[in-house]
Amino acid sequence: MTPQDIFINRLRRHRERNGISLDEIVGETRIRRDQLEAFERGDLTLWPRGIYARGWIRGYATIVGLDPNDTVDEFCRLFPQGDRRSEGTIRNFAAIVAHASTYQDEFAHVTDTDRRRPTLVEVEVAPPPPTWRDHVLRAVQRLRNLRNPRARTVRSIHTS
Repeated sequence: MTPQDIFINRLRRHRERNGISLDEIVGETRIRRDQLEAFERGDLTLWPRGIYARGWIRGYATIVGLDPNDTVDEFCRLFPQGDRRSEGTIRNFAAIVAHASTYQDEFAHVTDTDRRRPTLVEVEVAPPPPTWRDHVLRAVQRLRNLRNPRARTVRSIHTS
């Protein structure tokens, strides 16, 4: 038995032990009965991905009496449907601070070709806009070039 099967069987057994029917879960969570039945069989083809899948698991766990946070965390570790996309978020933070990311997720993510926005890796990062110091240095360089056309470089200006 795989860890995924063990997880699903544990949820189903807990539901049955507490005498909670699928119809009660349907009424509380608005998840269709056929989707819940497929989930308890281990078939997640009808389930959404990402935040919706995590919300459904949270609702299921709450109704059957399990800790919703622990159940969602375990679901995210075991199933790609619970994808939190941590790697992309951390990669974006690393790009902001101009540091290479060495983060790796616990499991491989299924690539989603139908994304609405491209990730930071797919987009060319524009250079930052010039600062006031860049403008001052450029102005000094122009002034020096007017006085002495041979002077092509500007030495850094030190402020005290």
